[in-house]
Amino acid sequence: MIVLGIESSCDETAAAVVRGGREILSSVISSQIEMHKPFGGVVPELASREHLVKIEPIVKEALEKAGVSLDEIEAVAVTQGPGLIGSLLVGVCYAKALAWGLDIPFVGVNHIEGHFYSVVFENPPIEYPALALIVSGGHTNLFFVPEPGKYKLVSRTRDDAAGEAFDKVGKMLGLEYPGGPVIDRLAKEGDPKKIKFPIAKISDGRPDFSFSGLKTAVMRYLKENNIEPLKDGEAPDQTIKDICASFQNTVVRSLLKNVERLTEELNPKTLIVAGGVACNSELRDASEKLAKRLGLPVYFPSKHLSTDNAAMIAAAGSVHLEQGVRDSLEMTADVSMRLQNLENEDQKLRKKKVRYRL
Repeated sequence: MIVLGIESSCDETAAAVVRGGREILSSVISSQIEMHKPFGGVVPELASREHLVKIEPIVKEALEKAGVSLDEIEAVAVTQGPGLIGSLLVGVCYAKALAWGLDIPFVGVNHIEGHFYSVVFENPPIEYPALALIVSGGHTNLFFVPEPGKYKLVSRTRDDAAGEAFDKVGKMLGLEYPGGPVIDRLAKEGDPKKIKFPIAKISDGRPDFSFSGLKTAVMRYLKENNIEPLKDGEAPDQTIKDICASFQNTVVRSLLKNVERLTEELNPKTLIVAGGVACNSELRDASEKLAKRLGLPVYFPSKHLSTDNAAMIAAAGSVHLEQGVRDSLEMTADVSMRLQNLENEDQKLRKKKVRYRL
């Protein structure tokens, strides 16, 4: 089946054509980073307006690069949620109109589930059960996945997502937005043991994450040591590099501590690390070392597929379509869409909806 995927949950407008759920015929992404950089974060109204401008040319470009026509598209998969409501609605409305006009099925996809399926293109088939760390600017969760399409949330962040913490610390240091890639680069020249930042301890004993305390610890360290944020054009000194290295090392240890604990409890056959923070070089290296010690394979998406993209949405949508899941034209964006218990609630509701044919 040839599926057109559409992604517009935040600040990337993306379209991709995927065949058989595993073969990328094209993947086109239009980033808005330069637009939002002056504000130090995504401005929702600006993001949704830019999606309106970009979505049609991006879809056309994806079709041209794939060498397929609209008539050859057999289904449409689109990010339904979670995300920014204005951004999501642009993609959902476009996908519904396209599917209606072509008289083909379409399906809404959970953005987080898309990240899970971002690993299917460049790795061997996933062996189930799997344990998936989905870590990005908006999400930091661990899912136990006993079989395709079934998810159990076993760990989550109690406050900031890891990617959000990277960006906030980057802003404290006066680094360019987004902060994650810059911190990763500077950390390579810093000492990860120079500063002992704390790893949060969850009082109820659950294997959850928390990064607000770490963010506060960095803020306090800067204040106590009279470290000012870098000014425009100012080169980072060794102190800034050491802070980046120590902060990044603390985040990675925090993430993998819970991965190791839950691997021992749940005995998965595959580890998956996906989402925008999966681009982080230290997280990749440390995950590979942990997986080797545990005797398990670990799958990452390529950097192109780690950030928001439509190929992963098409891959996840292909799985649902193969299971007979279809959405009706009544489907709309859901900013609080959850992946937990998807197999028990969301899919059953979807299967009751009428599959439309004109």
